[in-house]
Amino acid sequence: MRWRQRPAGSNWGDFGPDDQLGRTNLIGPEQVRKGVQEVREGISLCLSLPLDYPGGNVLNARRLPPQLRPTRREGIPYVNFPLGHVYPGATDVVSDDQVLLSLQYSTQWDSLAHVGALFDPDGDGQPRTVYYNGYRGHEHILGPQDHGIPARDGDGTAARYQPVCCAGRAPDESVARALGVEHLAVKGMQGRGVLVDLERAYGTDFRDIGYDELMRAMERSGASVEPGDMLLLRTGFAELVLSMQLQPDAHRLHHSCAALDGGDEKLLQWITDSGIAALIADNYAVERHPPRRVPEDGAPYPVLPLHEHCLFKLGLPLGELWYLKELADHLHALGRTRFLLTAPPLRLPGAVGSPVTPIATL
Repeated sequence: MRWRQRPAGSNWGDFGPDDQLGRTNLIGPEQVRKGVQEVREGISLCLSLPLDYPGGNVLNARRLPPQLRPTRREGIPYVNFPLGHVYPGATDVVSDDQVLLSLQYSTQWDSLAHVGALFDPDGDGQPRTVYYNGYRGHEHILGPQDHGIPARDGDGTAARYQPVCCAGRAPDESVARALGVEHLAVKGMQGRGVLVDLERAYGTDFRDIGYDELMRAMERSGASVEPGDMLLLRTGFAELVLSMQLQPDAHRLHHSCAALDGGDEKLLQWITDSGIAALIADNYAVERHPPRRVPEDGAPYPVLPLHEHCLFKLGLPLGELWYLKELADHLHALGRTRFLLTAPPLRLPGAVGSPVTPIATL
């Protein structure tokens, strides 16, 4: 066993000691059939932003827009390249490219390797870097440095940060040997989606959505979820991003639209009890980030409490920056909230996240 004790409220081990799918185990043949039964009009809708949006890096300084480049052979860029230069008399013209892409820059899936926690899985009083189902940082999730466990000096201030390079790791090498996004790709991420339109219920004002607000929005639209459903939340954030035409206004983006209140314990318990298999939103982090409530007594706390609850405790993947306006408009006109969702990520072994081009079929 990778753990002797599991986090309170988690489902570690419920799907097996070596499970890497978490709540997506609940998406089975019955859920796919339920999704297919929602296909009536034959309308397919793309739920992805263009992958060069939002533009710049104001939403996350670490993530940069994709950079397209030609592939090369012997220094020659293969774009508009006549193969007659290689095969005399050939009439073919070839264009071939590659991309440097932050995998969670635009419309994306967070895999279960995306967010873990400092937790004591062995019951010996020592916190360790741990992910869903007890998989370990530096053993299963590998990067070039061991960042250690944050410590505090006697006066309560953060001790000096001194990372250690990991032996045998290249300076820019990382790989998730467990919990990588390829497991979601093999799963397929196809089943019944349920949309809750928070923008239609609350507008685009800056608002935190707790359990009570979510239940009111669901009741207003007639939405309900069953175990294995994938829940999508529209806030209007993606439309705001699109309107900025690759020149995002950080202040407006960080002070507009609804986001889930990850600090609402009643909301987190509902996510547990609902049995949803994925949680998706059109905003930056699904939950409000940074949170507006933090402990005043210096007690340890997660900056991303909903991420910790979903990814770390439940194995419930998160989707972010999905484009949901056209889907919301169609469903509203039809008086429906359910549809067939097909959203596999890249089958890229070892990746922590993935761009995705989800398709809703009505």
